[in-house]
Amino acid sequence: MSSDGQRGLLLVISSPSGAGKTTLCGRLRAEFPALEFSISYTTRSPRGSERHGVDYYFVDTARFAEMIARDEFAESALVHGNSYGTSAARVQAAIGDGRDLLFDVDFQGARQLRARFPEDVVLVYVLPPSLGELERRLRSRATDAPEVIERRLRVARDELEHYQEYDYVIVNDDLERAYDALRAVYVAERQRCRRQRRAAEAVLSGQGSLLVPAEEAP
Repeated sequence: MSSDGQRGLLLVISSPSGAGKTTLCGRLRAEFPALEFSISYTTRSPRGSERHGVDYYFVDTARFAEMIARDEFAESALVHGNSYGTSAARVQAAIGDGRDLLFDVDFQGARQLRARFPEDVVLVYVLPPSLGELERRLRSRATDAPEVIERRLRVARDELEHYQEYDYVIVNDDLERAYDALRAVYVAERQRCRRQRRAAEAVLSGQGSLLVPAEEAP
């Protein structure tokens, strides 16, 4: 349990590739260092400078299957031929400790997390301004082969159909405006009654105080 009695929050961000999700999440974590990134297990091989236990927990297919059989995942999905999953125990511990977790998962993972932790999950979907702009961004990266870009665009169209399953939708037509919206969602959700209930009860029972100490008063 956190010292102030507040439950942790699970902030789930989804978007098609190229919508700007990674940039937005990076800025949010830079401003709120206590917001932890949820590290997933995956069966794919490390890319570039990725490190085990930092970017992902890299495991083989057999180990991943064992974890599924033991119901160790809060969510799991097969994406582009590779399996990804989030440890249920790590999520439960974060919630109980009052620590916030940031998730970068698709609609499959978002759906599973909501089903398992309905009171603690906040779902945010980041939209590109248009499919045309999304294609322009993907091609301007010059990092993917044409066939990979075409596949990403097909997947994006399918993923966009699920936006209504989310609590908030942010159109990233302007990075500053989109970040302000994401920041506002996170800050407001931290103050929801159900997340502050223990803190409020502590005040009512005389264990806490809403008064600002004189030395901290402006």
